[in-house]
Amino acid sequence: MRLISFNVNSINAYLKKGLVDQVMQYAPDMLGIEELKLTEKEHKDFPFVPDGMKPYWTVSKTKKGYAGTAILTKGEPLSVHYGLLDGKYDDEGRATTLEFPSFFYVNLYTPNSGEELKRLDYRMVFEDDLRDYLASLRKRKPVILSGDLNVANEPIDLKNPSSNHHSAGFTDEERAKFKALLSTGMVDTFRLLYPEERKYSYWSYLRNARKTNAGWRIDYFLVDETLKDKVRDAQILNDVFGSDHCPVLLDIDLSF
Repeated sequence: MRLISFNVNSINAYLKKGLVDQVMQYAPDMLGIEELKLTEKEHKDFPFVPDGMKPYWTVSKTKKGYAGTAILTKGEPLSVHYGLLDGKYDDEGRATTLEFPSFFYVNLYTPNSGEELKRLDYRMVFEDDLRDYLASLRKRKPVILSGDLNVANEPIDLKNPSSNHHSAGFTDEERAKFKALLSTGMVDTFRLLYPEERKYSYWSYLRNARKTNAGWRIDYFLVDETLKDKVRDAQILNDVFGSDHCPVLLDIDLSF
């Protein structure tokens, strides 16, 4: 099974660029999309449905054209859930979860701590709630988690760690929460297979960051440790353009 996760930074804007074939050439069985930036009025019909796939998605209810997550799948899920426990954070469209016979797939858009770290406290609570949510799922079956997790875990995961030590996405607090998540038994698939490789999935639009590869690795596929031996490949698709992120890919020995 092949899964791809991609923060498109507005699905409608991405579609207008005519770049969908860049992603679909990789033939995903499931495609997670973050930062849809769709409004509730657009919630009836998803704007991009490849042949053989069905979309499940959620949007922000509190802020127009903000956040939002989706999963497009070739397999029929047993159940669908939006938000974390009891639907928390679905007001911002932060998470979409599909249940299949042998696993859960959660696609996530983690809140950014923002300029001057104004949302850092909110982010810290979100991280705790996320661990609780994943723990509740993992009591039932293994979990695959993907998405823009808005954190670079180690200095190898961004071009300029020293100058960004106190920037959103590389604070001690955010990194500690990410390590706490990994300590529960979730595995970073890219680092599992490529422990020393420097490769990035996000570049600011400022200062030609992508051209100079001044990037961050903040997009992930994490899997339950019980699934790590089923991981066949984990890639960062730097040849896909059109967003300030690029997709990440997971090949895993599972089926619907």
